[in-house]
Amino acid sequence: MKTSIDHLKAAFEAQFGHRPGGVVRAPGRVNLIGEHTDYNDGFVLPIAIERQTMAAWSARSDHTVRLRSVQSPDKPAELDLAGAIEPGEPKWANYCKGVAAGLVAHGLRLTGCDIMFNSDVPIGGGLSSSASLEVATALAMMAASAVSGRTDSGSKVTPRELALICQKAEHEFAGAPCGIMDQSISIMGQAGRALLLDCRDGQTQQIPFDDPNVVLLVADTEVKHAINDGGYAARRAQCHAAADKLGLPALRDASAAQVDRAGRDGTLAGKELMRARHVVGEIERTLRAVEALQAGDYAAFGRLMYGSHESLADDYEVSCEELDAIVDLARGQGGVYGARMTGGGFGGCAIVLAEASKADAIAEAIAGGFATKFNRRCPIFATRAAQGACVVE
Repeated sequence: MKTSIDHLKAAFEAQFGHRPGGVVRAPGRVNLIGEHTDYNDGFVLPIAIERQTMAAWSARSDHTVRLRSVQSPDKPAELDLAGAIEPGEPKWANYCKGVAAGLVAHGLRLTGCDIMFNSDVPIGGGLSSSASLEVATALAMMAASAVSGRTDSGSKVTPRELALICQKAEHEFAGAPCGIMDQSISIMGQAGRALLLDCRDGQTQQIPFDDPNVVLLVADTEVKHAINDGGYAARRAQCHAAADKLGLPALRDASAAQVDRAGRDGTLAGKELMRARHVVGEIERTLRAVEALQAGDYAAFGRLMYGSHESLADDYEVSCEELDAIVDLARGQGGVYGARMTGGGFGGCAIVLAEASKADAIAEAIAGGFATKFNRRCPIFATRAAQGACVVE
């Protein structure tokens, strides 16, 4: 029986006419809690998931990079490392082009290469398919350059630097003003651990998330979102405007009392007040959630998940009918600790923290209830905290 790696290597050989030199992988992610806090210098608590982007690669002797994807077989892409690297068509390859440009700007001497991608991270599902593509691209290009002898000890890239390179690629080549969380967890994730990331200074702490009696269910609304469609950027701008009116570098520096006082005296009003209220509350919830995980108090963690979702729906206005329905359906099931939307919102996925022994029944009840309401079932898969990006072979 062919494995997914075998399928990828066969696709590579069919496309390029020779066998790949190696395979790398980079996972998607779910954020357990801490939503829309990353670009406010706050804290986030994601895990790498078992869904991933794999990339088979081989080095070339020239400066050409040929990019192919199992998901987009009719949309090949190519770039020349010796010339100006600019975004264009097909759009999926802009993430890869941005990474190549960033690695070159960082000082790496890249060689040409052939890369074939295959991913089972749902696109537009809020599970960071773009970051997993970016990180897989970086690992493949660096591996090809190492094999060709073009890299040296002076051109190493730290995990933090690589995350920033991939984030910049998404900003400048895909037009998506994402925070640093997605790329960071794809690179730094550890099996059985959630990553507490301080988005201001990049400090990290690995938090145990490996209880075999607990599992995370990921339910996909299949309502697609795109963070470059304006809604995300508008909220980011509202947060920065609120911080300016409070006289603070970022909403990370505000307290709940400050925001409440600013609402009463008119310093903040309307959307800016709502956004600030969510961010400040969400940062506090994230830190409390870490304490709950460390204590093994999943009931407390679940209450914080519900609080997060309500704030995202009411104050941040990034939920939707389908996400709310999944959370409501989960709340009614025995064995569920908590549920919330995850990712940027406007669709995508919700997560459910549940007792492992009841996970199948919970997933069936949620999918069935969703089908009753929306005339279609929502795909649900279970995941545990997975290993971050690495060389497969």
